[in-house]
Amino acid sequence: MNTFHGSDLEKIEQVYGIRKEEITGFGANVNPLGLSPFLKDYLAGHLDVLCAYPDRNYTALRRAISAYTGAPAEHILVGNGSTELISAGIQAVHPKDAVVLGPAYSEYERELSLVGSRMHYYDLKASEDFHLDVEDLEKFITEDIFSHDTDTIPGKSIPCLPQLLVLCNPNNPTSSAITTEQMKRLLSLCKRNGILVMADETYAEFAPCLSDITAIPLTESYDNLIVLRGVSKFWAAPGLRLGYAVTGNRKLQEQINAAKNPWTVSSLADAAGQVMFTDTEYINRTRSLIREEREYCVSFLSELPDLKVFPAYANFVLVRILRQGSTAGDIFEAAIRKKMMIRDCSSFHSLDESFFRFCFMRHEDNVRLMECIKDVISGSFISAPFSQ
Repeated sequence: MNTFHGSDLEKIEQVYGIRKEEITGFGANVNPLGLSPFLKDYLAGHLDVLCAYPDRNYTALRRAISAYTGAPAEHILVGNGSTELISAGIQAVHPKDAVVLGPAYSEYERELSLVGSRMHYYDLKASEDFHLDVEDLEKFITEDIFSHDTDTIPGKSIPCLPQLLVLCNPNNPTSSAITTEQMKRLLSLCKRNGILVMADETYAEFAPCLSDITAIPLTESYDNLIVLRGVSKFWAAPGLRLGYAVTGNRKLQEQINAAKNPWTVSSLADAAGQVMFTDTEYINRTRSLIREEREYCVSFLSELPDLKVFPAYANFVLVRILRQGSTAGDIFEAAIRKKMMIRDCSSFHSLDESFFRFCFMRHEDNVRLMECIKDVISGSFISAPFSQ
């Protein structure tokens, strides 16, 4: 069976013969409110910015991000989505060895392979709800994997430890999170071992309490940390291609800027970024909706037999089917026949065909999906041709 990414709507059209406009995308992890009305109106009135190059240093944009995040403007870099900054950061570090907390977004592995890095997954455990055990990770880094890999210099042989640790917080696809206090311990152990931590906070703004998990304040105390965010998910603007990174490491900033092309953030994205983070009404509406729908979906599924629902800190939840003979593919097929698209997670490292993920949409859509999943689990789902 094909495994589809949340953005693979064109492929869905071809395989299932339904128009992508008719599909409710539970697999894309994008804010169901769509683009902010405030931002739409602002951009409609400022299209003339396209007639000029943006400020090469993006001074006003970085100040706007500074006001939103609390990070000093001089610690902020901007890019063509967080993906560009992931790529530039990995190119800058050019690690011989890297550790990725898994299961994880495939882009990390792809970018590491492009620079020739040896990548090692540290797998979060389903039996522990995918929560991080910092002591176990330290053992993995210093004893289990790298203790036998050494570089020889005159007179002695020294352990060859990884130079980079990549993590997503909250993690995709598990929706588990690392607290700020855990992150401090993690950063301290990595600093002792000369390891840079790249923390992808794509989904952090969806968390029940952002201040409990964000590592941005720690960038002022730890120079072995870079935090990445973008506007694709929380701000429902993947086409804007705007991302930002925060680090107090001046050398790393210079290396990343050297790896990037100039003007990778368009004039329109620059203008949008200068105002969108002030839209507190949109921020509050989003957080309220996600909080309510997270509670509804998790509560509903937790009452069903043969399902394990993992704790969710992002705008999506990971679920495991416990019944033998049933797979995430069954849920996917049932949902797509009702023009709803979830994510079969069998293509993620360390997950199998029993795992699926979906993001929280508007309540009426979530109700439809919950009933669909219930029908599949109870055995009452009846396969039928698509309605036209």
